[in-house]
Amino acid sequence: MNNLGNATFENYVGSLTGYSEMAYQMSAHVLTLGYAIMLAALFYFILTIKTVAPKYRTSSVLSVVVMVSAFLLLLVQQQNWTGSLSFDPGSATYKLADSSDLFNNGYRYLNWLIDVPMLLFQILFVVTLTKSNFSSVRNQFWFSGAAMILTGYVGQYYEVTSPVTFFIWGTISTLFFVHILILMKRVIDEGKEGAPAQAQKYLGYIWVLFLVSWMLYPGAYLMPYLFSLSLEPALTETAVVGRHITYTIADVSSKVIYGILLTLTAQEMSKAEGYDYEKIETAL
Repeated sequence: MNNLGNATFENYVGSLTGYSEMAYQMSAHVLTLGYAIMLAALFYFILTIKTVAPKYRTSSVLSVVVMVSAFLLLLVQQQNWTGSLSFDPGSATYKLADSSDLFNNGYRYLNWLIDVPMLLFQILFVVTLTKSNFSSVRNQFWFSGAAMILTGYVGQYYEVTSPVTFFIWGTISTLFFVHILILMKRVIDEGKEGAPAQAQKYLGYIWVLFLVSWMLYPGAYLMPYLFSLSLEPALTETAVVGRHITYTIADVSSKVIYGILLTLTAQEMSKAEGYDYEKIETAL
């Protein structure tokens, strides 16, 4: 095995076997799709800010910030992928380019470090907490969200060179993840109390979406081992493409669809409080 140090397994595959045309292009295209969706969603959240009452607009503003961050850093991630590999005519594969930077999933972690706390804060500006303290929940979201990302960030550097270290850091990250799930369930349950029926339904959708989309991240993190029967990562292009697709689906679901559902919830809450944007526009 080539000695690439603590590089992620995508680089080892690129150095050892290279990527077929299909694997290389599928990865490039799905990465492109990811940042393109974030850009499109950015305009949606900007254009729908006034469809909710002023008290709920902070959530929409946070969605805008999340989309800008995700668009820029996922764009860099896609460029990092195409720039780190070059076509090798001899093997008819895309291999690690000698004069380029290695591929690095760290750009995703930088994006998550910005976005995760804001995604968690968003719902606090839509629901009303009936038992929990706003500041306490916000601070716990921030601490566990940042700690989850930072510990996962460290762990990813050992996914090839030290599987034990990789799993230790992954387990620590998972503990913070579980704490976030517990907090989110509490927030959604409290938010449903006294909310309009349709808003309660949307909050139910948000919980299901949150569970499914956030569970995809540890799956992508473990992707090299999901294709292996031992405690050694499977250095295959299938695992690489699978990780790119899984991360992209998770990002779109947990940021874009989540933000849209929060907007719909806020619209229902606004109508219940007498703010109906459609009627206001008609009157004007």
